[in-house]
Formats: sequence, C-alpha cells, structure tokens
Amino acid sequence: MYVILVYDMGERRVVKMLKHCRKYLNWIQNSVFEGEITEVKLKELVLGAKKFMKEEEDSLIIFKSRNERWLEKEIIGQEKNDLGTFL
Repeated sequence: MYVILVYDMGERRVVKMLKHCRKYLNWIQNSVFEGEITEVKLKELVLGAKKFMKEEEDSLIIFKSRNERWLEKEIIGQEKNDLGTFL
C-alpha cells in the first residue's frame, strides 16, 4: 500500500519521530513522509511511534491508498526531498 504520514509532536519528541519514520518511509518535508509499505511494516511503525508519543498532546495521521498511481501530486515551489534523484 502507499501511504502519506503526517505527524505533530511535542518539541522534545520530534527528532525521535523523524528518525523512527525514516526507517520505513521517504522523508518529504518537515513532519511529512510518503512511500510504499506493507500492512505489517505500517503496524510496526505505529507501535514504535506510540512508545514515545503522548497521545493527549501529539498526533499521527496516515492517509492510505492501494497504489501511488491513484494519487496526483503537484509541487509548487521548492521540493524538499527529490525522490527522483538517486546517488
């Protein structure tokens, strides 16, 4: 499945969440990730995030699609992380 993940964390937990999400998805912009992921890996990501989240203060939002081709992405301005360029 293809997901777009967005989070809003307290200042002390932002870096932990960034590092955690980068293990599973592509970092697009501040607090925004996207990419292909299996259901099992997504559950693993969420369970790991819940270990350091404060659910009464923080949020994690996941948009799911069966395939990336069902989404149309338009970028206006500077793209933070160009996924089309590989080293």
